Amino acid sequence: MRLAGRPTLWPRAPYGPALGYTLELSLITEPAMIGRIAGVLLEKNPPHLLIDCNGVGYEVDVPMSTFYNLPGTGEQIVLLTQMIVREDAHLLFGFGTQGERSTFRELLKISGIGARMALAVLSGMSVNDLAQAVTQQDAARLTRVPGIGKKTAERLLLELKGKLGADLGAMAAAASPSDHANDILNALLALGYSEKEALAAIKNVPAGTSVSEGIKLALKALSKA
Repeated sequence: MRLAGRPTLWPRAPYGPALGYTLELSLITEPAMIGRIAGVLLEKNPPHLLIDCNGVGYEVDVPMSTFYNLPGTGEQIVLLTQMIVREDAHLLFGFGTQGERSTFRELLKISGIGARMALAVLSGMSVNDLAQAVTQQDAARLTRVPGIGKKTAERLLLELKGKLGADLGAMAAAASPSDHANDILNALLALGYSEKEALAAIKNVPAGTSVSEGIKLALKALSKA
């Protein structure tokens, strides 16, 4: 993360290369130093954003799945974030949904997958599409993402199996008879509900229900929980 007009938010710390690398990995499992950002969207040039928070400009990188849903410049914006500390920089990545951020964190745990590659994966396919690819062990689907070769795709499938909300696509289909279970699930996640809460709620959605009606039924079930 960098302040507009300055190279870094804080002076460079006296860490060696090995310690700097350890710091970057440690933030994957420990609480994020900055977990949310809210302010005015000043600039957007994919994948980079500049967000004004009380007079301070924060540079944030986002996946295209988030970028496509951004408001216009000058509008208010709220993003969930993941901060990564390196020896030479503090980087901030933003996400429109909890599912995107959780998946980003899971990708970072995989050997050889850095923040830029993780961002590329989320830009090339939705969280639900990735979960379905993992469930079906569909390497060809992953290789369509720029920068992902066959070996990397196979490693992703192996490392992610059972870790994306236990493969959300498969779980949504199993949890509800509705043909729109995945769409309803994604809507609930976007509203801030946990995967566990959302999956439990869509069990109340019968077959043949539209997406909008299914969301209403799921929210009604959640209000009674």
